[in-house]
This record gives sequence, structure tokens and C-alpha cells, in this order.
Amino acid sequence: MKKIERLDEQTLSTLTQYTLPQMLEKQSRELGSKRVAIREKNFGIWQAYNWDDYLQYTKKVALGLAALGLKRGDNISILTNNHPEWLFTELGAQSIGAVTLNLFASAVAKELAFGLGRVQAKFVIAEDQEQVDKLLEVKEELSFINRVIYVDPTGMRTYTNDPWLMSFKELLDLGADFDRDKPDFFTEELSKGKPDEVALMIMTSGTTGLPKLAMITHENFTEMARKWLETAPIGVGDNWISITPPAWIVDQMWGMGITLSGGMVMNFPETLETVVEDFREIGPTVIITASRFWEDLASKIRVKISDSGFIKRFLYKICMRVGGAVVDRESQKKPVPSSLKLLYRISSRIMFRPLMDRTGCLQFRGAYTGGHPISPDVIRFFRANGINLKQCYGLTEAGGIFQVQPDDEVKLETVGVPLPRTEVKIGEDQEVLVKSKSNFLGYYQNPEETAKTLKDGWLQTGDAGYIDDDGHLLIIGRKEEIMRTRDGEAFSPDFIETRLKFSPYIKESVIFGEGQPYITAFINIDFGNVGNWAEERRIAYTTYMDLSQQPEVEELIRGEIKQVNTQLPEPMQLVHFILLYKLLDADDEELTRTGKVRRKFVFEQYKDLIDAMYTDKKELAVTGRVKYRDGHVGTIETTVRILKI
Repeated sequence: MKKIERLDEQTLSTLTQYTLPQMLEKQSRELGSKRVAIREKNFGIWQAYNWDDYLQYTKKVALGLAALGLKRGDNISILTNNHPEWLFTELGAQSIGAVTLNLFASAVAKELAFGLGRVQAKFVIAEDQEQVDKLLEVKEELSFINRVIYVDPTGMRTYTNDPWLMSFKELLDLGADFDRDKPDFFTEELSKGKPDEVALMIMTSGTTGLPKLAMITHENFTEMARKWLETAPIGVGDNWISITPPAWIVDQMWGMGITLSGGMVMNFPETLETVVEDFREIGPTVIITASRFWEDLASKIRVKISDSGFIKRFLYKICMRVGGAVVDRESQKKPVPSSLKLLYRISSRIMFRPLMDRTGCLQFRGAYTGGHPISPDVIRFFRANGINLKQCYGLTEAGGIFQVQPDDEVKLETVGVPLPRTEVKIGEDQEVLVKSKSNFLGYYQNPEETAKTLKDGWLQTGDAGYIDDDGHLLIIGRKEEIMRTRDGEAFSPDFIETRLKFSPYIKESVIFGEGQPYITAFINIDFGNVGNWAEERRIAYTTYMDLSQQPEVEELIRGEIKQVNTQLPEPMQLVHFILLYKLLDADDEELTRTGKVRRKFVFEQYKDLIDAMYTDKKELAVTGRVKYRDGHVGTIETTVRILKI
């Protein structure tokens, strides 16, 4: 593995003196055409941009938007997946003092109209025909938008006569013409930027209500970049692969902050389906992504192993015992005997390294999971397999991830210790509070919520937790979601849900029990894994609903829940559960766009089913509502069985 080319302390200390576009200009001067800045895979071929290219495209976008009338202080919105045009647009707009807002490309037209209306966006950069069609659907609500600029021209031939639309290529050409007329304009505008100005807004997840718009300054991100570049195993020229949506804080923190400030390479895979292959080709040195990614990957590995021959299954079981024993000793700060170290090296050589190479994870120096609690079993599983996976913790309002497990002190159940220049303490009501220069400026046009969230420089996270004797932070769950049974026993739904989702057959779970005599759950089966399991046993099914109602599947999930119950104290053990007849979906407003359960909405939507789990009923006829991708609403009629553990 190549040596890490770290930035020196003096360079790191100056990062916060620049705006993000000024940082790009600095990197262009220092790294120029000698270093790759961005790679994107198209049609199986990696296309590279050096730092000079990066700056030139950003400059053309900035000048093109200026030619169209974008002014300092205006807002624009970006509606793309993970592509270089996101970076060019965001930094281009910021170069002339505009503020950007990324929206989720998976959002439906109504959600887009809501987000765009909140900021009165002057321009929208849309990825393709699909996104343009969504905007055209609600065009009457978007009179404040001057122009929609589409990146991918595929399928747009019949749209060319619409003056509301223009192509990204036309924008670049417009910028080049503007540069010839006003050659000093870009440099002058770039120099006006100040680190404490708002660079972008990020929409919060909205798990408990309407999403808010968090205003992030340039300094918030450059300070966060400095913390990570000081502590993480990363350096100039290292690879980051962009797979989380640009509308989420993680890829903003890395793409706009760490990779830009640290001279790293931003890699964009061709599709989500080719990520594993692209991992293997690029060899990213570090990855941070949501817990769902690791839960899904663990499920796939475990299912593949269970489908393999007897000898491979037996060998893997032995190797996992060895790996698990090493992980357990390390997390408990116990010495690892020489004999166990030798067995682990053998296990790594014959099993773990080939397996991690197949999944594209072999080159990781560090792997992190954040955004939602994850079961310690998932962390233990990957660490036993040789991946340095660690749980971390952060918020949009904190400028990203500020709490990380140190390499030499990984405790499976905690989120580690604060990064440099970050203070964390526990409030009187067990709320986690954080103070840092990375904390956001406030909520856009919402001074009341800002005042509630920022008090004397301390960010009120809304999460309950405590700090253990080693200074590690443990997150119990959202403060307002801590529940109590009828007998007064407190429990965190997240704590139970994350352990259930370690099962390869459980995709999602939602726990209930507030004020009730016992705890119950909705379960979404993993359609792919359970489907394969059913086919091997010649169990016929057609749809998700049909599969979830098979008696054999009910027994399968009952067994998985029983196993989880053995890990839980008695008051937290599940008594009844329902296999939900449909997958929880963001389009049905049951999940946020980042995949978090909107617990209150689910409770209201399925109250009859929840109430039935606290009666003697064994089944209940339901009529469900489903929203399809084209926007129309259908119904499902079925009978749901209430199952006892």
C-alpha cells in the first residue's frame, strides 16, 4: 500500500482562510495538470479531469450563470446524481457569491416544488429528461425560476423550442463568450468571497416534521476538512468514491470539503449497480456511507456464503471464529495471543482478503458508517473480515461527522471521540451538545428554530447519549423518540431496530411500545434474499406481498427475531410482529430521502395494525394505499396476520 502524502501542519492551518472556490483556484495553481482531480466512468471507460480542467469548467459555469443574470446572494438549485457537473455548478455559483441547494434526484415533483419554492431558486441545474419532466409538471408553481439547465441531452430533442430550458453545453459556451468580453470578471468576483459567508444549504432529513434548510459556510467545511486531514489515513492523490446523494451532508462534506482541500481524487462510478466493480478498479482508500450500505453488503456476503459448498462454508465459519475472537479482544483492550495472531493471518490470506477483493473493499485504509445507528454485530462482522469499519457520528447542522472511533481504540457499541477542536458534552436531559467552528450558521429564514438549536455556541443535537469512562460517546437514540412501556421501562427503538436489520432476511423494521405492556414491530423482509431462500425450498410466490405472507417466511422471520431477543434485556424483547404487506417507501412519505423511517407518519398511517398487535386478534383485513412512480395512487386489499414470537 502506498505511503500517505499528508499535508503539512502549516498548510492545514491555513485552510480556513479560503472559500471553497478559492481553494479550487489554489489547488489549480499548485497541482495544475500534474494531478488528477476528478474521474468519471462512462460506458466502461474512466474519464479524468486534472485540477486545471476542474477550475476551467467551474469558471465557465460561473460566467455562464452570470451572463444569464445570476447575482451575488441569489440562490440556485442542483438536481443531479453523482457527476462532475454537480461540482462544477456548485463551485461555479459560489465563485460569484450565489448559494446552492442540492435536492434529491429521487424526489417527486411535489417535493421539488416545495424545496425550490423555499429558496426561490433563480436557476436549476437538472440532470436529464426525467428531472426536467418533473419540473415541467409543476412549472406553474415555479414562476421564480429563470431557466432550467439540463446536463444530459438524451431525449431532449423535442424540448429545444422551450425558452425555459437550455443545455449545459450552451451554458459553458455562454460562459466562454462572457470570459472573452470580461476577462477579469471571474477573478474579481472570486476575490470578493469571504470564508464566513454561506456557501450552500442542505435540507435536513425531516424525520419529525417538515425539512429545514441548514446554512453551511465555507469555513464550516474547510474546518471540517482540516480535522479529517489531520486525523484520517488520507493524503494528496488518494481516492474517494462518491456514492451517497449530493443532497446529503456526507458527500458534500467530502466532495466540497475534504477532497477539495486535501488534493484528493473525487471518483464517480458509472451506476450504483457497478459500484463493486468500480471499487476494484479505483481502489478507494477511504469510504463513508450510510448504515444501510453495510447492512446490505453484510447480508449479501452471508447469503453468498450460505449458498456455497460445504467445505467453503466450514472454512468461513472457522475463519470467522478466529476473526471474531481477535475483534472481541481488541475492543476489550485485551492482548491478542501470538497463536491467535498467526491463525488470523492465515484466515486473512486464505479467506478474508480474497473475499474483500471480490467486494471491492480490499484497498480501504478506513471505512466509516454514519447517518443512522448500526448494529454492533455489523461492525464486528466487517472487522472480523479484515475491514477497518468504524462507527462515527455527525449531523448536517454540525457540518458533517465530528465524532470518530480511533484506530487503536475501536469499541463496537460507541461512536468514538471528538475530532480536534470539537467539544462534546451531555446536557442535563442527556442530550448530546457539540461546539465547533464547523457548526452551521443557522436555518434559512427560520430564526426561531435556529435559536432553539444553537445556544451559546452549543449545538443541541436532539440525540440522547452518554460518555463512558474512556471518553467514548454512546448514542441512545433521538431524545424525542425514547419510549417507555406501560411499566415505565425506557427503551430506544433504534437500539432494537439496528439489531434486527443485521439479519440478511430483514430489510427494515419499525418498533412500537410507547405506553404499551410489551414491544411489537413491523418487519419488511429483504425481497431479494428471502426470495432466493424461498426458491431454494421451492416455495412459489409472485409479488412482495405474496412472499411476505408465506407461512414458511413467517417462521423464518420469527426465528430471526427470537435470535435478536436473546441479545436484549427482557423488557425490550419483542412479543408480536407483523410482516408488512409492502415495502416502506420515501414516495409514500414513510421514509426520508436518506432512508430514515418517519416514525410518526408510519404510526398514523398504520394505527389500526399497531393497535391490533395489542389485542387478541390473529389477523386483520386491511386496505392499503400505494403511490406509484408515475404519481397515481392505488390500493392494496389483503389480510395481515399478527404473529407471536
